[in-house]
Amino acid sequence: MKLAKRMERLGTETAFEVLAKAKKLEAEGKSIIHLEIGEPDFDTPDNIREAAIKSIKAGDTHYTPSPGTIEHRKVVAEYMSRTRGLDFTMDDIVVTPGGKPVMFFVILALIDEGDEVIYPNPGFPIYESMINFVGGKAVPIPLREEKEFAFDIEEFKKLVTDKTKLVIINSPQNPTGGILTKEDIVKIADILKDKDCYILSDEIYSRLIFEGEHFSIAQVPGFKDRTIILDGYSKYYAMTGWRAGFGVMNKEIAPHIAKLMTNSVSCTNAFVQKGCIEALTGPQDSVDKMREEFLARREIIVEGLNSIKGFSCIIPHGAFYAFPNITKTGMTARELNDHLLYKAGVASLAGTAFGEYGEGYLRFSYANSRENIKEAIKRIKDNIAW
Repeated sequence: MKLAKRMERLGTETAFEVLAKAKKLEAEGKSIIHLEIGEPDFDTPDNIREAAIKSIKAGDTHYTPSPGTIEHRKVVAEYMSRTRGLDFTMDDIVVTPGGKPVMFFVILALIDEGDEVIYPNPGFPIYESMINFVGGKAVPIPLREEKEFAFDIEEFKKLVTDKTKLVIINSPQNPTGGILTKEDIVKIADILKDKDCYILSDEIYSRLIFEGEHFSIAQVPGFKDRTIILDGYSKYYAMTGWRAGFGVMNKEIAPHIAKLMTNSVSCTNAFVQKGCIEALTGPQDSVDKMREEFLARREIIVEGLNSIKGFSCIIPHGAFYAFPNITKTGMTARELNDHLLYKAGVASLAGTAFGEYGEGYLRFSYANSRENIKEAIKRIKDNIAW
């Protein structure tokens, strides 16, 4: 079979590959603790599930408009206006089946061959994959431990050129758990203020910050219309399998992203959107409880990782990932990742799954129970081979 050449440029998300390996080992009878997948271990709150069930029973099982239902987009616009302190309308919103389509469609719509896109590395692997797929030039901004995985502003400034058409920022970050402070964001904006480029701001973890408050680059004067915000429901409401997200952008870009929806997946599920409306308008106590639980788990996993020979882990300020430095083990990230999976029964991800600058690190998701996190630390200590 001969595939199109562009398929050679397409990457993947290693978390699902490791998950498949771990499930195979479980099927063979081996006990595995899953710290590889970025998925809350909580159930979707009852009120959200009931809203979707009610919607199905009411017959909401047909096509919806490609950018999302009017009711849903209005609710999202109100939510984003309230949480970002800006004025958004339903015409600024495109609802998508998950957050990834926002990345894909924005890059597809804005980037021609040879255009440069600056993206965080280590970072969510689909950024680089999509840039390469459309023929753009992927320009990594290294995230380093000594900067607590924030941008080195001077280094970033040197990467920005007249060919820069898009800058991707992600705060809180996957995989590092680092954040960009308001001061960082303002400095990034100052560098970009006279450049003809857009910003894709991945804010999917914005409600999972443990120190400080979230600040969007869209809030910087002059940047609202230049910023596409990616947000969604998977992380706050434990709705990963529902596949629902949204992009917030200016009214000129939105119809083009909606056209890509029409040409690919047509629309987002009707009754899922009813559940999303309930998520944003209903009680928020489940989100608060989830955040508090993640905070408690963060303390356990950071303390545990720092007690392991050869590991050192700074405190992540957001999301639900720990990103320990493992260089003193003498093993590469991939070697240690495989060792922990097959010898200790602990599934994690090699830092290199998130780009070349992830070498020397592993990512552990603490979206698992306190008991399982403690057991994982014990298993690692019991199977030290370095």
